[in-house]
Amino acid sequence: MANYKTWTVTEPYLNIHCSLGEGPYYEASRNVLRFVDIIQKRVHTVDLSIGPSSLTTLQLDMPVGVTADIEGVDSNKKILIGAKRGLYLLDRATGSYELLKRYHDTEENDERLRGNDGAVDPQGRFWIGTMNDFWVGPPNPEGCIFRFNNDLSRHTLRTSLVIPNSIGWSPDHKTLYFTDTTAARIIAFDYDDPTGDLSNERVFWQHDGDGGPDGFKVDEEGYIWQALYGGSRVLKISPEGKVVGEVKYPTRAITCPVFIGTELWVTTASENDENEVESMKYGGAIFKVDVGVKGLPEFKFRMEK
Repeated sequence: MANYKTWTVTEPYLNIHCSLGEGPYYEASRNVLRFVDIIQKRVHTVDLSIGPSSLTTLQLDMPVGVTADIEGVDSNKKILIGAKRGLYLLDRATGSYELLKRYHDTEENDERLRGNDGAVDPQGRFWIGTMNDFWVGPPNPEGCIFRFNNDLSRHTLRTSLVIPNSIGWSPDHKTLYFTDTTAARIIAFDYDDPTGDLSNERVFWQHDGDGGPDGFKVDEEGYIWQALYGGSRVLKISPEGKVVGEVKYPTRAITCPVFIGTELWVTTASENDENEVESMKYGGAIFKVDVGVKGLPEFKFRMEK
């Protein structure tokens, strides 16, 4: 392909060895990157003005899959987290948290499942997928996609999912993209911005090859940057669903990207195959590379008072 672009990253920005690094989020007002380690139950923060030495870690007692800022709330003090049993308000100074709304109404489901990836939509509603927690073993089709409206009402959009992953929107907010890791595809829906309703479900892109699609971000030109867990790459996918570029990394388990200016940063997970010596060296690290395009701005959760 004549215009196919390849970027190669050889060194990490931060070789932190996360067990399962995920959920990178850029706090532009403070020039801070935050991300989670789902298995280790940690929320990490790095001040990019200072560098890797500024790493701070908040240890929790439950897995956190994704975080978001809240409109009108100082993100240095409190953020929204999609965690074990539902949506929580996290106090970053103390590590204490308040449950705002549960995913499920039964204790059994609460125990068997956890929040995975999610995002805030243009209207300030929070979307998240759930999947089996680690202790259950290989995941079963018990996961769901939920939308939490501004009044914290919970709406179930899809059920019987195994590993639901990233959710994002096209620049014009008319299309919602969703990565179904188990089916190795990105699904697209027509998206009604005022209501959050979905229609016209279709396969936008089907992966064949190494690794499984994990997290993604959409750039301001409408291209999707899709991480491949086990594939050592992030793929650049056009609005027409064609792979037009890739970023290569020295470790295999690439989990989720985020844009900081024109730089694409990614979280990764640890490498469990001892034969993969190079991959083990940098498994769980944070990487960055300039890809020459900016991402779409993150929306903040709008919670009715």
